[in-house]
Amino acid sequence: MRLGLAILRGAAVLCGLANALDADLEVDIDTSPDFAKCQGYSVSSLTQGKWSLEADLDIIGDGCEVYGPDVAKLKLLVEYQTDSRLHVVIQDRKAQRYQVPEQVLPRPESSPPDSDAKSLLAFLFTQDPFSFRVVRKDTGETLFDTSGTKLIFERQFLRLRTWLPADPNLYGLGEHTDPFRLFNKNYVRTFWARDSGGVPYRQNLYGNHPVYFEHRHEGTHGVFLLNSNGMDVVLDTNEAGDHYLEYRAIGGILDFYFLAGPTPVDVAKQYAAVVGTPAMVPYWSLGFQQCKYGYQDWFRVAEVAHNYSAAGLPLEVIWSDIDYMDHRRVFSLDPKRFPVSRMQDLVKYLHGRDQRYIMMVDPAVAEYDYRAYNRGVELDVFLKAPSKSTPFRGVVWPGVTVWPDWFHANASAYWTERFQEMFSPKHGVDIDGAWIDMNEPANFCRYPCNDPDGDAKRLGYPPKPPPEREPPRKIPGFPNSDQGSTADERSQSTMTYTSGEASELTDVEVINQMFETDHEGDNLLEPPYKIRNRSPSGALSHRTTNTNIKHANGLYHYDTHNLYGTTMSLFTRNAMLSRRPGQRPFVVTRSTFAGAGRYVAKWLGDNASRWDHYRASIAGLLNFASVFQVPMVGSDVCGFIGSTNEKLCARWAMLGAFSPFYRNHADQGSRPQEFYQWPLVTSAARYAVNVRYRMLDYLYTAMYRQSVDGSPAINPMFYIYPKDKKLPPINSQYFYGDCILVSPVLDSESTKVRLYLPDDVFYEFDTHRKIRGRGDWVEYKDVPFDRIPLHVRGGCIVPLRSESANTTTELRKKGFQLLIAPGLDGTARGSLYSDDGISLDGGPLRTEIEWEFSGGELKTAVVGGTVGLTEAGVRVDKVTILGEESAEEALGSDEL
Repeated sequence: MRLGLAILRGAAVLCGLANALDADLEVDIDTSPDFAKCQGYSVSSLTQGKWSLEADLDIIGDGCEVYGPDVAKLKLLVEYQTDSRLHVVIQDRKAQRYQVPEQVLPRPESSPPDSDAKSLLAFLFTQDPFSFRVVRKDTGETLFDTSGTKLIFERQFLRLRTWLPADPNLYGLGEHTDPFRLFNKNYVRTFWARDSGGVPYRQNLYGNHPVYFEHRHEGTHGVFLLNSNGMDVVLDTNEAGDHYLEYRAIGGILDFYFLAGPTPVDVAKQYAAVVGTPAMVPYWSLGFQQCKYGYQDWFRVAEVAHNYSAAGLPLEVIWSDIDYMDHRRVFSLDPKRFPVSRMQDLVKYLHGRDQRYIMMVDPAVAEYDYRAYNRGVELDVFLKAPSKSTPFRGVVWPGVTVWPDWFHANASAYWTERFQEMFSPKHGVDIDGAWIDMNEPANFCRYPCNDPDGDAKRLGYPPKPPPEREPPRKIPGFPNSDQGSTADERSQSTMTYTSGEASELTDVEVINQMFETDHEGDNLLEPPYKIRNRSPSGALSHRTTNTNIKHANGLYHYDTHNLYGTTMSLFTRNAMLSRRPGQRPFVVTRSTFAGAGRYVAKWLGDNASRWDHYRASIAGLLNFASVFQVPMVGSDVCGFIGSTNEKLCARWAMLGAFSPFYRNHADQGSRPQEFYQWPLVTSAARYAVNVRYRMLDYLYTAMYRQSVDGSPAINPMFYIYPKDKKLPPINSQYFYGDCILVSPVLDSESTKVRLYLPDDVFYEFDTHRKIRGRGDWVEYKDVPFDRIPLHVRGGCIVPLRSESANTTTELRKKGFQLLIAPGLDGTARGSLYSDDGISLDGGPLRTEIEWEFSGGELKTAVVGGTVGLTEAGVRVDKVTILGEESAEEALGSDEL
């Protein structure tokens, strides 16, 4: 269907999420401390090497003591690690303060510049009082500037301020649901992992990524503070109207990585070199996936899979939330609703249809006489209560619970053993991927959690299971689907394993290095500076484990809280590898820290079925994929909390198709929202999934590229056109890969979308019509609820499958169509990466292909891999050159 198009000259910049925010945008920033009396530090004992600098920093006068004792003697370490990366560390002189363990985030390798001329950055400092600047050497432009402010380094409060240009373009500092381009006045970003249902605006959420990219017309740079402690980052102006960014951390050290860029994509790649490139995903994980909290028995799961087929809609993966557990106990099956024999039938049914199955796994283990708890006690792997030898007790879904201590020497082996037993192909459920949740970690017990038994009773956990249903009707192709569980299965305990299975602990990576961290005299429960954690009185331990817990390796939860989800991710990935050695694990998590993309995918948490959350999902996608290096990311399509409606779900079904992780998921109390529930949604999903599947190898190639060097698989518009001054505020359009421009309709009931086209040539994906962008706004009218505007950027060659399919297994048998979109100069380029889709190394038939179109001629080159096109099974059936019959001159009219 052709979409109406009109040119809008001089239209105001569209900030896609502005109208979605809460009405009250003001926040209270703590200005009560008297920082004026702080005199800072002076430099002494300076030692300078060719590519390094060391100095002592001594406190001036009596210090500050604004939030407790000062650390009087500091050490400054500066290292030019690469041409484009500068490492600056300010720490205590004896190096006794907490630092992020290298086992969680390995430090990057250094390769100093060959010559002074090649170094893009320079470190400049003032001796007394100490301040420093990071400047771009070729232009002298200041990128980070602490001059005129005093460094404060107390035992439980660190403060450092840098000045910013007027109205700066800042991105990152997540996780949050605020606009992609951050507010830069009267705004606070808080870093403290929190169970944050409803993903509220302007609050701390599940993950922590203390990195920001600043984009200027002259160039882009990045700043990463490697610190996992609780922290506020304040963005505001002083009395003179000057913009600044201020770090306020409650522990650790100041460990900065400055990234020179100068392009946004350069910065992304440089950040990936610091935190690690993301893990390559299995090909099948890019297919469409369905879940709902409330699929209350095995039959309902199978029925949903069947209903998708009956509706003619592709489905690659179906998921089970905590419904499958026996009284919500992790690593158990409800013997009535999810008996092991029927679960094995379910997996066989799905695998026989080339579909996959994923199950939820929570970190909290029920304090109950069953295998998961008893084995954890035997191996002594649970977090210990402060000053006790017994586990710390809290409350989650199954009632009173305990939590694994990921820093215990036995934790990885314990977790791997649980996966081997529970998900044994022979005696358990042969899952294809794992979903880890509640790993901030979440705790329902009221702080200070002195009575978890009482809190569990008060909250009604574990809840009573729903009544057992009558034997269900038959599902075509499912063995004995009209039979329920047998009496024997109902009477036995949750699962039975062969004697001795998984009794030998698997040798996988552990995090057991011992640390001695100096916290003598510190208040680890209620530190003097209260970050803006959304909790009663800002308590750090509210709805989580207590921060004064000491881990088995000597570290305190006060320092490592924000790492809990990422360490769980690492061990879960290892556990999945132990089940299927040599195959890429697929693990999806809720809580992340910097570098988590090396292990896991990420979904954007418990959003709501609201139009503003539909819009906010774009910013979350851009943050994780293009800044945080967690590209396998997406929101719960159609929304999780509350009941969606037909038009919202239709729009979201299309928008979600253009994120790497594509899953429909709803809460227990929400109405069913599978794509076959409404005719309009079915039509929208059929279109969206068809387009997505035809583009799947294009996306797979982009994901592969990011796994190699960090080049973003999803790109904000200014990443592709960094010199266009109108692009930095645009939050609602983005590039899927680097060639497909996605411009969703944003508002309920609307059939219009205003979109910006840079000064370049574009082609409508559906009609192939050529459009000359002029660096201005256009309006598409009459956009149906089952379509989304897509454009191919000129200069690209997009490899498409010649047709869609019901599963990715079937899709991989199809040939290719090359979509050639000539640029302004008449040339185009494109690439394709192909492998077996599952092996860690891609298998023996991997290949990398590049195409170049110039002068009407298409050239093909194999540039990587082990085989050529034919051996890899890459068959090009059709080549389409866009724009040859377009009427470009028509763009001068008011209506098209």
